[in-house]
Amino acid sequence: MNSFGWTLIMKRGCFCSKEQININSTRYVVRERLAQGGFSLIDLAENNITRKLYALKRITCHSVDDQNIALREIENCQRIDSEHVIKVVDFELKGSADIVINAVSHLYIVLPYYKHGSLADHLTMRAKKRDHMPEAQVMQIFLGICEGVRAIHDAKPVPLAHRDLKTANICLNDSFEPIIVDLGSMTEARLQICGQTQAQRLQDEAEERSSIVYRAPELFSVKSYCTIDERTDIWSLGCVLYAMCFFHCPFDPIYEKGDSVALAVLSGNINIPDENIYSQDIHDLIRYMLRMDPMERPFIYSVIEKCHDLIQKLDGRV
Repeated sequence: MNSFGWTLIMKRGCFCSKEQININSTRYVVRERLAQGGFSLIDLAENNITRKLYALKRITCHSVDDQNIALREIENCQRIDSEHVIKVVDFELKGSADIVINAVSHLYIVLPYYKHGSLADHLTMRAKKRDHMPEAQVMQIFLGICEGVRAIHDAKPVPLAHRDLKTANICLNDSFEPIIVDLGSMTEARLQICGQTQAQRLQDEAEERSSIVYRAPELFSVKSYCTIDERTDIWSLGCVLYAMCFFHCPFDPIYEKGDSVALAVLSGNINIPDENIYSQDIHDLIRYMLRMDPMERPFIYSVIEKCHDLIQKLDGRV
């Protein structure tokens, strides 16, 4: 369901359409195509009454299972209350999927529109000029991301994990605050794996739903008897912070060369450039999150505590 990143929020050229879609009696006029994936697409849509712009996501479902997976994104989103996690404005399921008679349904999800685009877009723009973000700004934005992750991990009745955290899935609002988006990969965080069948199923799901260069090592080769928890997201956060400092994830160069990302991740080698503008403290924070053994990796509360300590140090209060 999330076969494209949320770089959707930037305008991608005119999709000259006057298509109108009614969602729970509210009419939206489609203005532009923002992004398109295998079974879903996102349009820029305008509320016909208020003229406010939204991102309208539509997911094509070919089976009841597809429908349930798509609706789970809505349900999970409604369980999270954070200014740093995207909120669903409205949704409607139209039609009824039936794989036997080749009938499809469409889930329409109305989401906020972030005109400043994603963190990935912002970093790409900065990379062209080799314009590194000041450390204080990096840490303020990263702290906001962590607060969003904390809300996901604190979900009730059971903790959730995003499972596809990356710079392309973090948007920036008008105040330049980070918003975690694309909750289609989100799932129950704590899983007890008992046997090879369950291990292979989780590994296949991760391959389909978690971006390879941000994927935690325990998801590349799932052990037959193990516990997986929300600390898969902590690894991804380490990759996000690295990218905020150096314009790319630590494993992007491996992927771009066509070499094995799995082998690189499982090697445990994280190369931090020798000459950079960032303090040893931020290097240590990256390595703190990128611990190979998930049982040695911190939970989000410890990461947030270290973020506050580093921000206070930068402010000269310590």
